Amino acid sequence: MFSSLMPQRKEFFELLAAHAEQVVAGANATLRLINGLGDSGANLAALVAEVNEHEHNGDQIKAKVIERLHQSFTTPINRDQIHALVSDLDMTLNVLQSVANALGMYNITQSTVEAREMAALSADACMRLSRAVAALADKNRGEETLNLCKEIEEIESKADKVQHKAITALFQEGANVWQTMKMREFYSLQEAVLDACQDSAKMIEEILIENS
Repeated sequence: MFSSLMPQRKEFFELLAAHAEQVVAGANATLRLINGLGDSGANLAALVAEVNEHEHNGDQIKAKVIERLHQSFTTPINRDQIHALVSDLDMTLNVLQSVANALGMYNITQSTVEAREMAALSADACMRLSRAVAALADKNRGEETLNLCKEIEEIESKADKVQHKAITALFQEGANVWQTMKMREFYSLQEAVLDACQDSAKMIEEILIENS
């Protein structure tokens, strides 16, 4: 019986890892997009399309995970936790998509130091999140996984400070009201990416605790 459950166990972890890989790809495309603002040689439309594609791929993986949850009598870890984790990963991709699409919506044509820093922090957190998800299948890597989750939380805390600095600068520099409003919203969307990563990390920590 145990051996018959192994393919099922492997598939759930593989799907979660594949979803996390889409998160990383979306974050990296968003980073290139924000870094490319103001560069006449950058194909920004293609990068926005790339982010949207990764979000769509993530939706398909999430749908498959949910389908397998309905089909499976047993799961390698708590089925509610699987659903929560895949939902957190999905939210991370959704917010990355919102960041990418906000550039056109708010007509943001130039980047800022803070926007680039937050995009880099997001890409870093998503990379560590992907590594943590990939390690979930191996109970012997529990300490490594936990350390990655803590690093994500530290990155999120750093991003909070960058966001605070960026918004403070908006008001100190005396920008016009519209510019201030749209950039404040944009920075909030960037911070939401880190928040979603942190939510994923906390769910992974919960899974580790329950299955230790």
